[in-house]
Amino acid sequence: MIAIDRMTIDSPPAGFSFARTGSGAEGEWIVVADPTAKAGRAIEQRSADRTDYRFPLAIHESFSAKDLVMQVRFKPVAGRIDQAGGVVVRLADHDNYYVARANALEHNVRFYRVVAGRRQQLGTSNIRVTSNEWHILALRAEGDRFTVSYDGAVLFEVRDGTFRDAGGVALWTKADSVTRFDQVTITTLP
Repeated sequence: MIAIDRMTIDSPPAGFSFARTGSGAEGEWIVVADPTAKAGRAIEQRSADRTDYRFPLAIHESFSAKDLVMQVRFKPVAGRIDQAGGVVVRLADHDNYYVARANALEHNVRFYRVVAGRRQQLGTSNIRVTSNEWHILALRAEGDRFTVSYDGAVLFEVRDGTFRDAGGVALWTKADSVTRFDQVTITTLP
């Protein structure tokens, strides 16, 4: 578990580096006080740049794995273009990775591979995603099998062999999404 409770409010989250897929402004990642978060604070991406093809990343600096489960509690707070939050696995760099994301304006959860900065949808589920409420999004990567869960229920499973090696993990948002992240848990699989 990433220790958000030990991070300093009004500072960038410790142990992360930042990047962006697409165009537009870089993300603005900061630790904020949030009484509804489990530890009373959360990691927030607060830049409201409306560039549509813009995906800010907060990359965990000291982790790499191939087979893992990444789970996060997230809360879409604001955004007119999008209100999305996601988790990234097998990150090779800011333009090459897998991402599972939920969007409160579209009411869906999707799974993409991003190759050379271009998203390719591999799976989707239409499901209610509410703004200003905490939800749990999980992505299990095991070999070429990826399982996406939302609020404790498995939504779908996808097979893909594009990224076969170990890679990094990251938090992800889109366009002008102001999203908070809490309880980031990463578990490696045998």
